[in-house]
This record gives sequence, C-alpha cells and structure tokens, in this order.
Amino acid sequence: MSTNTQTRPGVATRGGHLFQRFAPGLLVCAVATALSMTLSHLLPGVSALIIAIVLGIATTNLLRLPERTAPGITFAAKKLLRLGIVFLGLQLVIGDIVSLGAPMLVVIVCIVAGGIFGTLLMGRLMKMRPGQVLLIACGFSICGAAAVAGVEGVADSEEEDVVTAVALVVIFGTLMIPLVPLLGQALGLSNELNGLWAGGSIHEIAQVVAAGGIIGGGALAVAVIVKLARVLLLAPVVAVLSIRQRRNGNIAAADGKRPPIVPLFIIGFLAMIALRSTVELPGGVLEAGQFAQTALLSAAMFGLGCGVKIRNLVRVGVRPFILAAASTVLVSCIALGGIMLVHLGD
Repeated sequence: MSTNTQTRPGVATRGGHLFQRFAPGLLVCAVATALSMTLSHLLPGVSALIIAIVLGIATTNLLRLPERTAPGITFAAKKLLRLGIVFLGLQLVIGDIVSLGAPMLVVIVCIVAGGIFGTLLMGRLMKMRPGQVLLIACGFSICGAAAVAGVEGVADSEEEDVVTAVALVVIFGTLMIPLVPLLGQALGLSNELNGLWAGGSIHEIAQVVAAGGIIGGGALAVAVIVKLARVLLLAPVVAVLSIRQRRNGNIAAADGKRPPIVPLFIIGFLAMIALRSTVELPGGVLEAGQFAQTALLSAAMFGLGCGVKIRNLVRVGVRPFILAAASTVLVSCIALGGIMLVHLGD
C-alpha cells in the first residue's frame, strides 16, 4: 500500500511536467489545424495540409512565437506526423491498386525506384549532403512530406535538411498542380491518361487531388489510386534504408540499441491497409479515420512549416532547388514514358 502511495504522486508530477512542457505548442498547433481545416472546407480543392504548412511558414517568419511553444510544435512535427501516416493506411485498398494491372504496377515501381536512384545520383554529382539528398529523393518520388518524415528516422540527416525537403515538396508540388493538366492537354492526353500522369508524378496526395479535379472526367479516381500505390511503397523503402543503416551502424538509439528494421509507425500503416482491405468498415469509421488523418497531418504540417525560416532557405543555396527541379522533371518523365508505353496500343 505504501509503495502505491509513494509512486502515484511521482507519476502525477511527471505527467504535470509533460503537460506543462508540450501543452502550449500543441495548443498553437490545434488552433492552426482548426483554422486550416475550416479554410479548406470553405475553399474546395485547397488542401488543409497545404494551408497548414503555409500558415506555419508565415507564422514563424512574421511573428515571434514564445519559446515555451517549441517543444509542443516539435512534438507535432515528429510524433503526430507519424501517427497521421498510420491513419493514411485507411485510404489504401489493395484491390483498387491491383486493379491497375501488372504493367501499370511495374511502371509505379519504376517511378519510385528510378526517382530515388536518379535523384541520389544527381545529388552526388552536385556534391550535396547525402542525408539531404535522400530526403528530397524519397519525398519527390513517393509521397511528399509523409515520405520525408518516414525516412528521416533511418537517414543520416539534420533538422535543417528535413524542413528544406518539406518546403521544396510544397513549392514544386504546388507548381505541378496547374502544369500537369496544361501539359497533358498540350500533349493530347485523354483525361484518364492525364490523371494517371498526375498520380505518377505529383508529390503530395492533396496536390494530386487538386490536379485531378482540374483535369476532370475520370481523372481524379485513377490519379488517386496511382498515387496511393506510390504511397504503399513507403514501407519497403523505409525497411531497406533501415537495414542499410543497421549494417553501417550509422544510427543507434540513446541506449545503444539499433533501430527496428521496420519502424512502429510503418507497421501501423501496414496494419491499417490490411484492415481496410479485408474488413468492410462502416462509413462512419472511415470518415473518422479521414478526419483524424487530416487533423494529425495538418498539425504536423504546421509544425514543419514553423521550422522553415526564409533566411535559412536562402542560406542553403540554390543546389537543393536545382536538385528538386531536376527530380520533379525526372519523376514526371519516367511516369509519362511508362504510361505511354503501357497504353501505346489503346
């Protein structure tokens, strides 16, 4: 009885300290999330995630947030983002991805693999930091900021590399929203082929949705399915990178243990995919999952945006921007070439 009496105050005190540490920043993120989701609802086609990261960039560059908000904002940018990736798995149905057909699935693997290896090669030729190049390569080839966050834990990268990669995803992915529909129309692509190209080349899911809506017709559905197939490849890519780091011994936890081959949030992501693909979930559950994913990722995007200092982006120089542009062109060309080959006889 005395042991319980002694431990309970300690637990309560520790919990109070954690609350005091994280609450101010998390409250700021919650307000930003609510504002982003409200604006997204009022402005159809504009993603809450994009609004949140722009809001974060504006906040950190125009205002001076109190120091006590930093721990909570950092928590949102790291921990809540990974939890949001878990709920992202509820969007994927294996049957929908398989319905694309084996040739198109091969093209999607080539987009991701070719984009990553090509970007890594270009980054090496430009003599950039390997960790920074890896984050850009995965963000642009797989699924934007979520991929950057997923790879960060198994990459030898710095905090500045993370916020730079996220900022580049926002800039170049947003530019792709009007460009892909316009170029597809100029090339004489049908709505379906243009949608496939959008899903295969644009960085963020929200950006793909926006481009698919501009194209019209049946473009949106196929664009999202192709994009989600790219998202699915996040799990094996993170696993491969983790195995490589374990072999090289570059990353170890504070207690000296090596990180798991597959991080816990990736296991949760795969579990959600399996759940969605095998169980007929009620509409209310899917809506709740979608809301949780949007809220968590919006909070995380705001947190990441707060780390993007304009003066720091200027300081990193032009090479990351050149690499981001080259990676965007590379991924887009692989996607377009593969789609044209698959549908050459149609």
